[in-house]
Amino acid sequence: QKDDSQRLLESFNCDEKEHAVTKSKAEPYTLKEEMVLEENESPLNSNITAFALKAKVIYPINQKFRPLADGSSNPSLHENPKQAVLPNQVMETSTSGSLGSLSQGDKEDCSSSTTIHSTTSDDRFQARAFLKVTCFPEVLTCESFDIKLCLCSLLLKDLILLDTEIRKEKHVMFIQILKIYLTDFYHKKKITDDLFKKILLIQENDFEELQKQLDSRLQNTEMSGAHNSEYQTLEDLERKEREYSEHIIDNMEAFWKQTDKAQQVFLDQSKCSSAKATKITMDLTKRMITVEGLLNESQDLQAMDIQERLFNWELMVKMIDSLKSYIPEECKCRLNIVSNILDHLTVKNNLSVRQKEELLTDLHKAFWEQLAHFTNECVQQSKDLILKRLECRAKKREEFKDRQKAEQGCLLSKTFHTGDFNDFLKAYHDLSEKHRQAQWELEEEDDCESTEAVADLYKELYSKASHTLSELVNELFLQTLPVVTGLSVRECELLKEEWHENLVPQLEKWDTHRQKRWKLFQEQLLQEKKLWINEYTLSAVMQKHLSEKQEKIIQGVVSRLGCLSDESINYILQKHQLLLCSVLRRLTLRSIGMAALTCMRMSRKKSLLQELREQHILQKDSSPCQDEDQWQLQKAVESHILEEEEKLEEETQQTHLEFHQQLVTEIQEALQFLQQHMEQVIGRTLLQHARQEAGKKNSDDEQEFKERLVEAAVESVYGTSNNINRLVQNYYQQVGKITEGYEGKKLQQLKSLQAERSERNRLRKNEENEQTWKEKQTKGILNISSTVQQRMVLQQKKVLTQFELHQQIRLESLKQKLLGLHHLENELENQLREAEQDFVTELATLARVPIAVKKQPSKRSKPAG
Repeated sequence: QKDDSQRLLESFNCDEKEHAVTKSKAEPYTLKEEMVLEENESPLNSNITAFALKAKVIYPINQKFRPLADGSSNPSLHENPKQAVLPNQVMETSTSGSLGSLSQGDKEDCSSSTTIHSTTSDDRFQARAFLKVTCFPEVLTCESFDIKLCLCSLLLKDLILLDTEIRKEKHVMFIQILKIYLTDFYHKKKITDDLFKKILLIQENDFEELQKQLDSRLQNTEMSGAHNSEYQTLEDLERKEREYSEHIIDNMEAFWKQTDKAQQVFLDQSKCSSAKATKITMDLTKRMITVEGLLNESQDLQAMDIQERLFNWELMVKMIDSLKSYIPEECKCRLNIVSNILDHLTVKNNLSVRQKEELLTDLHKAFWEQLAHFTNECVQQSKDLILKRLECRAKKREEFKDRQKAEQGCLLSKTFHTGDFNDFLKAYHDLSEKHRQAQWELEEEDDCESTEAVADLYKELYSKASHTLSELVNELFLQTLPVVTGLSVRECELLKEEWHENLVPQLEKWDTHRQKRWKLFQEQLLQEKKLWINEYTLSAVMQKHLSEKQEKIIQGVVSRLGCLSDESINYILQKHQLLLCSVLRRLTLRSIGMAALTCMRMSRKKSLLQELREQHILQKDSSPCQDEDQWQLQKAVESHILEEEEKLEEETQQTHLEFHQQLVTEIQEALQFLQQHMEQVIGRTLLQHARQEAGKKNSDDEQEFKERLVEAAVESVYGTSNNINRLVQNYYQQVGKITEGYEGKKLQQLKSLQAERSERNRLRKNEENEQTWKEKQTKGILNISSTVQQRMVLQQKKVLTQFELHQQIRLESLKQKLLGLHHLENELENQLREAEQDFVTELATLARVPIAVKKQPSKRSKPAG
C-alpha cells in the first residue's frame, strides 16, 4: 500500500488555508480580474509542477503558477487561489495575518524564486476594496490582509480632523480680534451698541455660511463613488484626498476675501480717519500673523504625533496578529509529532498504513473542527467586545465635547481690550491645545485598553483550545491506540510522554521564530520611520524654497512701487506673509497625506517582500548550509531579494514623483490665488495713495481764490483787452520755454541712460566671454568627474543666473529711468506752478483787485521715490 500520510498533513494545511480564505471578508472582483484569473487556469498544471520539482523549487500546494518571459516558472505572490468569492470579500493572502495559516512550505522554504511583481497586481490593487474604519479598535477585528491600508486611512482621517480643528480655531480668533476692536470703539462711543452687535452678527453668519458651503462640497465628495458604505478602494481614497485639498484651497481663498470684507465693513461703519484705519488694518494683520505662527507650530507637533501613533498602532496590531497564530502553529506541531510516532509504529508493524491514515484523518478532522471553532470564537467575541468599548468611547467623547464647549464659552464671554491681544491669543490657544491633548490621551488610552482586552480574550480562548487539543491527543494514545495496535496502556502512556517531550522543543523553536519575526518587524518600522523623517525634511526644504522665492517676488514688486510710503510697503509685505503662511501650512499637511498615500500604494509589495525576507532569514538561521548546492541556492535567493528591493525602491520613487507633481499643481493653484489677492491689496493701497496725493494737490481755498479773481478781473475797469492778452501771451511763451526745456532735458537724460546701459552690457558680455573660456578650459575635467545629470544641473544654474542678472540689470535701468523722469516731472510741475502764480499775481495787480493773494510756496519738494 502507498503511504499517503504526508499528503494528508499537506491536505490539512491546504484545506485550512482555503477555509480561512472563504471565511474572510473579501474584495469585489472586477470583470477584468476574472478574465485574468481564467486565463491563468491551465491544463498543464501537472507539467509545470513537474518542472518545478525538477528545478528543486518547492511551492505551496494551492499556489498559482505563471510562466515568465525568461522561460522560468515563478508564482506571483499577488495571485490569489481561484475561489468562488462573495461580493465585498477581501481575499486573505497573508500567511502571518490569517488565523488558519498552517502551510509551512511558504514559510520554511526560501528556495523559491518567488517574485512580488505581477502584470495585473497594480491595477487590481488600486481597485481593491478594503474595510472603511472610523477608529483604531475596529482594525483589531479585521481579518483582512490590508490592515496597513486601514491604518493609513485612519492617519489621513486624523490629518483632516486636525486641519478642521485648526481652521475653526483661526476663524474664532479672527472674530474675537475683531470683537476686541469693536469693543474699544464702543467704549469710546464711536459706534452704537446696535451697530456693534450687527457687525459681529454679520461676520459670524458669513463664516458659518462659508463653513456650510465647504461641508456641502466635502459631503458630495464623500458620497461620490461610494457604492458600498462599508468598503472603499485606494483609488477612491486618493480621489477624495485630491478633491478635499482643492476644496480647502478654495475655502482658504474665500476666507481671505471674507476677512478683508469684514475689515472694510468695520472701518466704514466706524467712520475713523484714514490714518487710524491704516493703523488698525496693519495691527490686525500683525495679530493674524501671530495666530498663524501659533497654529503652524501646533500643527507640526500634532502631525508628528499622528505619524508616531501609526507606528504604535502597527505594533499593537502585530501583537494581536501573533496571538492569532498560536493555535494554528500548535496544531501543526501536534499533528507532525503524532504523524512521526504513528510512522514509527507502522514501521514496527504495530499499525498498518491504512490504519495509520484513518487515525490521522480522524485526528485531522477533530483538529480542524477545533481550529474552526477557535477562529469563529475569536472573531465573534472580539467584535462584541470592541462594539461595547466603542459605545463607551462615544459616551466619553460626548461628555468631553460638552466640557470643552463650556470652557471655551467661559473664555470667550470675557471682555478683552486692545491691550490684551497677546493675553487672549495665548489663553485661547493654550485652551485649544489642552483640549486636543486631552482628547489625544483619551483615544490613546482607549486604544491600548481595547488592544489589551482583545489580547486577554485571545489568550483565554487559546488556553481553552490548547486544552481541547491535548484531550484529543490523550484520547488517541490512551483509548484508540491500545485497541487498534494491541499495545498495553503503559506502552501507550510512554508514547504519549514521548509525544509531549518532542512537542516542547517544537513549540520552543516556533516561539524562537516568532521572536525573530518580531525583531525583524521592529527593524522594518525603524526603516519606515526614517522614510517619514525624509518626507518631513523634504517638506521643510520645499517650504523654505517657496518662502524665499515668494519673498523675492514680493520684494521685487514693492521695489517697483517707488511712490508708496514705508508704512504702506510694510502693510503689503505683512499681508503677503500672512497669506503665504496659510499656503505653507496647507502644504505641510498635504505632503504628509501624500506620503501616507505612497505608503498605501506600496504596502502590499512591501509586506510581501518583508515576508520573503523573513522566510529567508529564518531558513538561514535554522538550516545552515551543508553543501555547495545549498550555499548556491541561498546566494540566489539573496540576490533575488536584493533585486526585488531595488525594483520596489524604483516603484516607490516613481509613485512619490507622481504625487509630487500633483502637489506642485496644487501649490501653483494656491499661489495663483495668493497672487490675485495680493494684486487686489496692492491695487487698493495704490488707490488710497492716489486719493491722498490728489487731496494734497487740489486745495479748495486755492480753487475758490481763482474763481473770485476771475469774477473781479471781469468787473474791473482797469483791465483792458490788450493788457490781459499781453499777460496771457507772456504766460504762454513762458510755459512753452518751460516745456521745451523739459523735453530737452528728458532727451538728454534718456541718451545718458542708454549709454550707461550699453556700457554695462559690454562689460557683462566681456565677463560672460571670460567665464565661457574658463569653462572650456575645465570642460574635460567636468566631463570626467561629473555625471550627465550633474552637468545638466550646472548648466541650468548657469542659465538661471544669467537670466536673473539680465533681469536685474534691466530693472535697475528702468528704475533709474523712472527716478530721472520723476525728478524732471517734479521740476516741470514746480516751474509751471511758479509761472501760474506769477500770472495770477500780475493779473490781480493789473485789475487793481484788492484781494490778498495766497501765494503758494514755489518750491514743493516731493519724495523722489
